[in-house]
Amino acid sequence: MKFKLGLCQMSGTESKDKNIEKACEMIYKAADMGAEVVSLPEMFNCPYDNKYFRKYAENENGKTVQKLSDIASDLGIYIVGGSIPEIDDDKVYNTCFCFDKKGDVIAKHRKIHLFNINIDGGIRFMESDTLTSGNEITLMDTEFCKIGIGICFDVRFPEMFRNMTLAGAELVVLPAAFNMTTGPAHWDLAMRSRAVDNQIYFAACSPARNRKSGYVAYGHSCIVNPWGDFTGMLDENEDILVGTIDTDYVRYIREQLPILSQRREDVY
Repeated sequence: MKFKLGLCQMSGTESKDKNIEKACEMIYKAADMGAEVVSLPEMFNCPYDNKYFRKYAENENGKTVQKLSDIASDLGIYIVGGSIPEIDDDKVYNTCFCFDKKGDVIAKHRKIHLFNINIDGGIRFMESDTLTSGNEITLMDTEFCKIGIGICFDVRFPEMFRNMTLAGAELVVLPAAFNMTTGPAHWDLAMRSRAVDNQIYFAACSPARNRKSGYVAYGHSCIVNPWGDFTGMLDENEDILVGTIDTDYVRYIREQLPILSQRREDVY
């Protein structure tokens, strides 16, 4: 089965309303380009900075979730809602809400691995200063295939995506905001590795690069096929990538190179 996936690499501002409006515009454009599943980037409605997360946070009945629900229903598409700061029981999470064609929330992924790094000569960022980590692996069921959902730093932990694959995922969508230290070094490698390891399609959706922002994203939203080839990649600028996901090709690659079926569960 083939279907079209759209990745909206958008620029954000300090205005939540403007960010939501921009996200909606790009979703409509992606749908016009044929996308049947559309993803937004990580923290698309909020500046990527600890000082904003609690201020911008909303619950599952907030304006961002409701707007994405309305658009999914209006267009009859699936939406992987990037991520937003979600507040629940006074805790703030980095959360991806996923919607079906009727606008119902069918999956919700809270970022499991918080981005806590301090690179000498590079960047220091501690999400755990503000955010609480999630504790569940997330799969989104569609008529096309099962879609695994991760967020940014989650990609560094291959066991998580192997578990998704064993649970039936043939595509993973990763809203992610790598920066100008980690992006040039590891973006391509990380996305290709997870795709090849698990013989799945792997798609990463980044914010566009804004050098005036306190956190400068790498961009380069991309789709990798199960053989490890990039089938599409953007540069750092605001744009939309639409690519084909072919689940028959997933099965073809797994038959040609039987990695998953030759795992030695008696040893490891």
